[in-house]
Amino acid sequence: VQLQASGGGLVQPGGSLRLSCAASGFALGNYAVGWFRQSPGKEREGVSCISTVDDNIYVADSVKGRFTISRDNAKNTVHLQMNNLKPEDTATYYCAADLVSYRSTYFCSGYDPYYWGQGTQVTVSS
Repeated sequence: VQLQASGGGLVQPGGSLRLSCAASGFALGNYAVGWFRQSPGKEREGVSCISTVDDNIYVADSVKGRFTISRDNAKNTVHLQMNNLKPEDTATYYCAADLVSYRSTYFCSGYDPYYWGQGTQVTVSS
């Protein structure tokens, strides 16, 4: 069972990136999945999560209107499309998953998922 995050990089403010989280060893479509981020000196933040309950989606206020989470069950992958990036979005981004049926708000902000990817660095700077 493994999660592999990719797609990070250096981008100028206003730019876009798409992160991908590919699963191996299990069907990601049956799992609640989320993207979390952490930067030095700050607590981990749940950015966006998607549950197995009607694919209920949570998006943090800090990224609402700019970030979009989506599933690609055919590729066993979850994406995070990030538009209009800001310097404060700079962080290491992690994907996480768990076989639970919690709503996405709790999965993102109150629950500690079991499976974690290795993280991908996103740096927004001019």
